[in-house]
Amino acid sequence: MQQADPVAEDEKLRRRRARRTVVGAALLLALVSGGIGGTVGVYLERNGGVGSVELPQADKEAAGRDPDSVAGIAAQALPSVVTLHVSGAGEAGTGTGFVLDERGHILTNNHVVEPAGDDGEITVTFNSGDTAEATVVGRDSGYDLAVVKVKGVSGLSPLPLGNSDNVRVGDPVVAIGAPFDLAGTVTSGIISAKERPITAGGEKGDGSDVSYVDALQTDAPINPGNSGGPLLDAEARVIGINSAIRSAGGGADLDGGQAGSIGLGFAIPINQGKRVAEELINTGRAAHPVIGITLDMDYSDDGARVADKGGDGGPAVVTGGPGARAGIRSGDVITEVDGRRVHSGEELIVKIRAHRPGDRLELTLERDGTERKVSLVLGSSDGG
Repeated sequence: MQQADPVAEDEKLRRRRARRTVVGAALLLALVSGGIGGTVGVYLERNGGVGSVELPQADKEAAGRDPDSVAGIAAQALPSVVTLHVSGAGEAGTGTGFVLDERGHILTNNHVVEPAGDDGEITVTFNSGDTAEATVVGRDSGYDLAVVKVKGVSGLSPLPLGNSDNVRVGDPVVAIGAPFDLAGTVTSGIISAKERPITAGGEKGDGSDVSYVDALQTDAPINPGNSGGPLLDAEARVIGINSAIRSAGGGADLDGGQAGSIGLGFAIPINQGKRVAEELINTGRAAHPVIGITLDMDYSDDGARVADKGGDGGPAVVTGGPGARAGIRSGDVITEVDGRRVHSGEELIVKIRAHRPGDRLELTLERDGTERKVSLVLGSSDGG
């Protein structure tokens, strides 16, 4: 048997160790290279390549907007719109108003200031953030309008008044107010309808707080807190006073409640608002046009029926009043005012309230199956 050569064996072992060392070094180099490559790859992927990241953006533009755009209308009107915080007799609320003149008169809704009562507080906050205390000059629940006045405030910018008779269905409008106390909120839409008969209020149960409005209807979002704010035309002129919304649960609500907008908002036409505001400023009260009759509000057929008796048990047609002079009698059913159909007693009151005392109206009525027309001049009754 031949023994192995020790020298040859040592040489073989050295070669094996060298190969293992080379393989180990190669593996280590591969792992290190892979780790570095992975780290660099992640960095490049996150940062978009070599160097810093700068995203494209539009250049700064001029702040001005076309005067008839929503932004342009808002810029013109916002300095004249105020937020009212009202408290008194355990009640509190927020509403909106707008400046009528440089003397400090501000127009809003009656239901906004009503919580103040006779000795509550009304704080007016302007778009600039300045505040002032206000007092009630006059208010009327039947029209749901009120005028308050701030003192010691200079530089007031009255909002120009438009003419609501010029409004057409489809006209663009902008509403400004403080929904849920978010002052300076601007929304836009169109006039959805005109002469929409709306009654709202009635919480007292005796009818003394019911308002009757021949309203402008808009789809501009109106929410609680918008009450008393302006509805503006494309010239930034007031064409209405935002007052009520249709809630998903039923009828029209004064927007001081908690119902939200479903695209059915109602505004008092500014022509009516202007007349009432002037009367409240000049005399503290507003005159209501009347025809001197009591209506049967339980009548369910089409039209407005003259009651059998007055509310005090007397005659339903006031002796010597406009209705009596025109020949109206108990039991007559009034179906039209100036050729426009009325379907209920509420609608008749709304149509009458849209006029002034002294205006002449033509009524169509039915008596014993016969239609006849009568003409009368509206009388006057002080509101409250």
